[in-house]
Amino acid sequence: MDVFSALQTAVSGLKAQSFSLNNISGNIANSQTTGFKRVDTGFVDMIPDRDARQQSSGSVAAYSEMTNSVQGNTVSTGVSTNMALDGQGFFVVRKKTTDAAGSESFSGSNLYTRRGDFSPDKDGYLVNGAGSYLIGASLDPVTGQTVGTGPIKISNAIIPAKATTTITYSANLPKSPATANVATTKGLLSAFSDGTDARVTSGTGTGSVSQTNAQTLIDSSVAGPALTIYTSSGAPVSVQTRWAKVAAADTAAGTSDTWNLFYADKASVSGNLTSWSNVGQAFTFSASGQMTSPASSTVPVRNMTVDGINVGQINLDLGGGLTQYASATGTVTTNDLKQNGYASGTLNSVDVGENGVITGKYSNGSLIGLARVEVAQFVNPDGLKADSLGNYQQTVASGEAISGLKDTTVVGANVEQSNTDIAAEFSKMIVTQQAYSANTRVMSTAQTMISDLLNVIR
Repeated sequence: MDVFSALQTAVSGLKAQSFSLNNISGNIANSQTTGFKRVDTGFVDMIPDRDARQQSSGSVAAYSEMTNSVQGNTVSTGVSTNMALDGQGFFVVRKKTTDAAGSESFSGSNLYTRRGDFSPDKDGYLVNGAGSYLIGASLDPVTGQTVGTGPIKISNAIIPAKATTTITYSANLPKSPATANVATTKGLLSAFSDGTDARVTSGTGTGSVSQTNAQTLIDSSVAGPALTIYTSSGAPVSVQTRWAKVAAADTAAGTSDTWNLFYADKASVSGNLTSWSNVGQAFTFSASGQMTSPASSTVPVRNMTVDGINVGQINLDLGGGLTQYASATGTVTTNDLKQNGYASGTLNSVDVGENGVITGKYSNGSLIGLARVEVAQFVNPDGLKADSLGNYQQTVASGEAISGLKDTTVVGANVEQSNTDIAAEFSKMIVTQQAYSANTRVMSTAQTMISDLLNVIR
């Protein structure tokens, strides 16, 4: 019976090597498939239950070894919606289904893939080259908060205008301002010759400068920030400002260095072409140059009106810091200046960040987060079950999907190539061929021995 056992063992060897060749052929066939993970072959010996002294070499069985955790090379594609994962994890995708009435919907079960050649379909949904739709979280364009999850859709709809509500500003005001009339006023703004006084020397108050006194204000102040803000309809409003020092530190008089901020009521600020309004807050500073008043970092500018357009209340956010240090030029040094409004705009392009956030670039210059890609991690990624079209299914062996990037980053405008190494597959194929041929020799030898046995009987 040992000859027959040898024959059976050789047959198992042929089957195992055939199984290995099948995996090798699949790897080579998919060497150019985006995100493909090669399938290696492992072998295990099948030992019969015998006495130790009668133990013989057993037959062999082959099994697949997944390489889902082995990353392929990333290559740039220039397509902004393409993406690759640098590290572990899988994109979460779903399939589109069609019912008997022809209505389209998405399946409720998630699949997982490394194939990231996503691009918008006719409806704007991101779908890869194998027809799988990318899942993620939709973001509110204003707050950036998640408003829903599901297939990611890039909409070409016009984003509505957003009115400016906050101006973020930080700067250094000069200890000794270089005003036009500094020689006679020592850089301070006083009451005007007509008896009006636009200064707020402590706390809050009101103050305005008529067109008649506009040139005097300009000569007694230094240029402040200039920027464009937006109304609720998206109309741009040009705001020009000036800083005026209204009091100098005097221990005897009990005064501190105090500044007022004025904004022009018109876009043109030359000479007496416009009147000016005081924002209504006294900004005081200590001897060390630190702001001591107001205590809050947010200063409301109520009923701001420029060129007859009332933009409502604007909050001046000074969280970045407002200081008064000596300056060689005697001018204001702006460190940060931005506002949160914008006009309506159309989508020009999108960009995928390392954190998986898809950002839209709009014609109005706004960068708005549109969606966040969902990435799933598995304790045992090699335990996933391969599905068609480069997708994988969760199994008991893989464990539950864990949402999040962890140490993985998303690389935009790139895709991950197959992790198949053709040279290595050719080497495995040569070894497989030799092993297969050797098993056939065993079979032919066993056949000859059996024939000899039959001849003895005859």
